[in-house]
Amino acid sequence: MSSAMFKLKSDYKPTGDQPQAIDKLVASLKSGQKHQVLLGVTGSGKTFTMANVIAKLNRPTLIISHNKTLAAQLYQEFKEYFPDNAVSYFVSYYDYYQPEAYIPQTDTYIEKETEINAEIDKLRLATTTNLLTRKDVIVVASVSCIYNLGSPVEYGKTVMEIAPGVKISQKQILLRLAQLQYQRSDYGFHRGTYRVRGDLIDLYPAYQDQGIRIHHDGLQVTKLEEIDPVSGEVIPLANSPLSIYPAKHFIAPQEAYKSSFEQIRTDLTEQVAGLKDAGKMLEAHRLQQRVTYDLEMIAELGYVNGIENYSRYFDGRKPGDPPYSLLDYFPKDFLTIVDESHMTVPQIRGMYNGDRSRKQTLIEYGFRLQAAIDNRPLKFDEWLRRLNQAVYISATPDEWEISQAEGITAEQLVRPTGLIDPAVDIRPTANQVKDLEAEIAKRVAKHQRVLVTTLTKRMAEDLATYLQEQGVKVHYLHSEVLTLDRLDILDDLRRGTYDVVVGINLLREGLDLPEVSLVAILDADKEGFLRSRTALVQTMGRAARHVEGTVIMYADHITKSMQAAIDEVRRRREVQLEYNHKHRITPLSITKAIRERIAEKTTDTPIALDPKEILKGKTMAVADIDMTKVKQMVPEDMTKLVKLMSRQMNSAARDLDFETAAKIRDRIREIQSLVS
Repeated sequence: MSSAMFKLKSDYKPTGDQPQAIDKLVASLKSGQKHQVLLGVTGSGKTFTMANVIAKLNRPTLIISHNKTLAAQLYQEFKEYFPDNAVSYFVSYYDYYQPEAYIPQTDTYIEKETEINAEIDKLRLATTTNLLTRKDVIVVASVSCIYNLGSPVEYGKTVMEIAPGVKISQKQILLRLAQLQYQRSDYGFHRGTYRVRGDLIDLYPAYQDQGIRIHHDGLQVTKLEEIDPVSGEVIPLANSPLSIYPAKHFIAPQEAYKSSFEQIRTDLTEQVAGLKDAGKMLEAHRLQQRVTYDLEMIAELGYVNGIENYSRYFDGRKPGDPPYSLLDYFPKDFLTIVDESHMTVPQIRGMYNGDRSRKQTLIEYGFRLQAAIDNRPLKFDEWLRRLNQAVYISATPDEWEISQAEGITAEQLVRPTGLIDPAVDIRPTANQVKDLEAEIAKRVAKHQRVLVTTLTKRMAEDLATYLQEQGVKVHYLHSEVLTLDRLDILDDLRRGTYDVVVGINLLREGLDLPEVSLVAILDADKEGFLRSRTALVQTMGRAARHVEGTVIMYADHITKSMQAAIDEVRRRREVQLEYNHKHRITPLSITKAIRERIAEKTTDTPIALDPKEILKGKTMAVADIDMTKVKQMVPEDMTKLVKLMSRQMNSAARDLDFETAAKIRDRIREIQSLVS
């Protein structure tokens, strides 16, 4: 590998304690240590640190995030840092995904339903193509990277190479394109399709933004050109061979049909007999019909919806063998970075069990063969074995990561802005609400904001009601509040519509509220998930963006979790204060613009029964539709409205605005429940 394979481009250099963190991580990785932990506080520039580590280490890198929106942000940041390298983005098809499921209690079968986002599909395919063709690859992924993806060997073997001078008939080219799952579309030209015009074949690879024009004289390929799918502009290509990769990740190789089909039919016979022996005649008939149909489709087209449930047969895996995943596409020396590891690692650990439970029900009721259980995410230990070297990044790394790394490899506690972790004050629970009320009044007088955390939804609502009765501008926030409303409540807090927000779990990553100067934690001594060391440190960090940031913990005694969290925050304060004194830095509160609403809410505007009127002359925030007025619509108009909203959702997802897409998806589900 070239020493300059990864070229980091940035207008600034490492500062604060970034240089020592970079040096420690690089040294640990070069020494062969498998696990590393970077403890980095919010605002210390962890992403820039990791970009420097990648540039110095010079290895293909997988970055895993537990949240697709955060993954999109990381993807954009790394593309800016490494504009000359292959920065890829790999998340699940987001627009809409309803997994196949069966609910025995109500005899309800839910068919797998997806609205695949073409842009995300392109990025996923571009990821695997880059990994098979380049070494300077950085992949930013969600935890979907541990899910069954199909064999990289079979995916690579199905590549079609074509070049000027190659003797091949046009019919053979079209046949190969069909085997690669490209569809003929002579009128519409979009990713994953091709069209034929005389001796010309225009192909739109599923993994790139430009099309390919293949010139043919009846005997051989004479010329290759790159075409712009929109403008039609043509650019000649070099005479070197051009590799065309499949349009889908799951490819069933024809040479494996015979042996695979035989095994599938054998397993089908055994499973049908087992269902009949158990008196499940309906389930046996259902399974027989479904599998027979699927095999006919695969034999005819090479693909069927749900083909991944047969992947074990085509991959040559035995029952229980781990599936192939994105990790298998990486070279052996790759580096893994686990972002927000205290959230991401548990998510990886829990994916397998949830998937298995759903699949087992489908198998028991005759919807799938037993082999469907092997179309799954990796088990935690399987994921762990596939790692070469890993760096876990978090402001609050868990004991598991620290134990794997045998301690914290590097700390990044200094914020270049000089902001200090909040001061911590412990007060008794007696009269805690009255005391809190007085503290809120002090902040309101300074035009500052307050977050209050409680233990239950009922407590959050009751406290918000009480404070409202005392004249405080307050709102509660918990899981039953719709996604859209949660975001608007937090924006309204920043604007000053509310001075206080009361909630249960306000430690959400990405919750950036610079106006908050006080975080009050009620019943801080009630040990549990919401009052663990990690939860407390994360919650206290919500006050770390204001120069007067303070945390008040109401408790009658100091628990181990409280003490550990307090000690950690005080340690971080001391480090930052020493740095500020040494460099003569005066900390200032962060100033950050409030995001614009997608559009104004429509609660005061009558909704047009004709959905076409909704977008006439403007883009409407369909997620903000007044549901009371939607309920007055006839089912036909509701169905039209859902279609219109789906376009908005697809548009948002194409722009990688997953937050907006999720809000619209939630509204679509509400309306669909009314139609059904």
